[in-house]
This record gives sequence, structure tokens and C-alpha cells, in this order.
Amino acid sequence: MTEASRLRLEPRGNGIMRSAPDNSATRTISVFFYGLYMDPDVLKGKNVEPRDGRPAVAEGYSLRIGRKATLLRMRGAVASGMVYSITHAELDRLYWGAGLAEYRAEPLLVRTLDGEFLPVLCCNLLQAPAEHEENPEYAQSLREAMIRADLPGPFPDVSKLETR
Repeated sequence: MTEASRLRLEPRGNGIMRSAPDNSATRTISVFFYGLYMDPDVLKGKNVEPRDGRPAVAEGYSLRIGRKATLLRMRGAVASGMVYSITHAELDRLYWGAGLAEYRAEPLLVRTLDGEFLPVLCCNLLQAPAEHEENPEYAQSLREAMIRADLPGPFPDVSKLETR
């Protein structure tokens, strides 16, 4: 790639064009994580740098855990999670490069616990897990991550975990 191909022209206040570097590889996007990816250590273990972490809730959505987790639209429900700024390449690695291709990025409006509304991307399954699908170990790990992040409930149901 030549230096000229990495540059683009941007207007200046006086109408004169100046060149600026293309930042698309390092530009970040806000993503709402409602599953185990809300844990910054899990993200770092996947070679993703979670930036600007903010606890948030998705109003009108409910968490459903089957073999995999997803958010379902449900009037009156609230799902808790974390918003992080990550790059497009990091998002690709988390989902489409990790065997989670059935997830789709969708726009969502979340509310931080400070009351700020944020437009974010959120990766969801298009097909909800079947009613009989369960993953109690995942639910327990997620509950622990939510408590560590000091998120409000509702917390995943762990009543089906066997006591050992």
C-alpha cells in the first residue's frame, strides 16, 4: 500500500482539502455484551482489548440461555450487560472467527447505569434456543461475572445446577 492510498481528503473549515490518515483499522465501535464476553478478562483472553467499559441495560429484552445465549425481545423485560469499545477486527474475531457465525450484529439502544442512552451493536442469534435447551454451568459463570461487574439483575437462573 502506497502512502497516497492510505490518505484520504477531508474538507477544512476554509474549504481547502487536506489529507488525513485512514483510521478504519483502529476505529472503535460500541458493543453491548450480555454473555460471558462482558468479562474483560475473557475478552483479553481472546486477544480483544475492552475499552471504556460501562455497565448498561437493554430495556425490552430478556436473556435466554440454551446451548448459547441470546437476547429476546420481550415487553417489560431488562437485560444487563457491559458496553465496550472494540475494533471491527476484534468483533470479527470474537464471533465469526470463533465458530459463532450464527450470531448477527444488530443495532440496539442501551441505557448506562448513569442514565445515558447509547447506540450500540449487539450480537444475537436469529433463531432463539429451544425451550428444552439448558446450560446451567454457563448460567452460573454468567451470574458470577454479573456480580463481579456489579450489574443489576435479573440474574440467570441457576436452580438447575447439581450440588456436588
